[in-house]
Amino acid sequence: MKKVIKIFLIVFFVIVIVVLADTIQAKVFNNRPLLKITENCNYGNAYKKDNGIFVFTYIFSDETKKTVFKWEKYAPPIDNNNINSNSVDDINNKNEVDEIMENSLNISVSINDQKYNATIENNETTETFINQLPQEFNMKELNGNEKYVYMNNSLPTNSINSKHIECGDIMLYGDDCLVIFYKSFDTNYSYTKIGHIDNLPDLGNDSVTVKFEK
Repeated sequence: MKKVIKIFLIVFFVIVIVVLADTIQAKVFNNRPLLKITENCNYGNAYKKDNGIFVFTYIFSDETKKTVFKWEKYAPPIDNNNINSNSVDDINNKNEVDEIMENSLNISVSINDQKYNATIENNETTETFINQLPQEFNMKELNGNEKYVYMNNSLPTNSINSKHIECGDIMLYGDDCLVIFYKSFDTNYSYTKIGHIDNLPDLGNDSVTVKFEK
């Protein structure tokens, strides 16, 4: 038994040392972590993000990097020069997004082919999200009050704890988890609000297919 405990402690300390060493080399020397999951990123001027144990490393379009701890508040800068190189379609899409944001227009949300109107928030998160529409997701059930999906791309965040969730709220948890709440309740979690679906019914306990359109 003592031998088993000794082996366990050795393995545990080796893992801790490896994780700490990897975190330190990434943060201190602004390197990419070795223990990571790399995902596409549409966050400011960053196009990739390494998800390490304790750090995020953002890779920018000019191949420079920025490593931050996960608990740090950090927003990658936006390269305004890229706007000038957009295609005509990209510019038209941006104008359409600007029109939606300025005029507080609704977007369409279809849940299992049933259409609803959603009133959107005027923030950077929503603007980035709208710019990616249309999008369709298979959203899973959780806690008897929400449907969620982890998106391929992350979004800018400005999360707050509103203390209360209203039925129909569209929220972002973290920077890539999209949530639709179909019941009202009090909460201690923090979210970035994207919008609100009008007259949303109880969505039941099954997964749903949700399509967001401009």
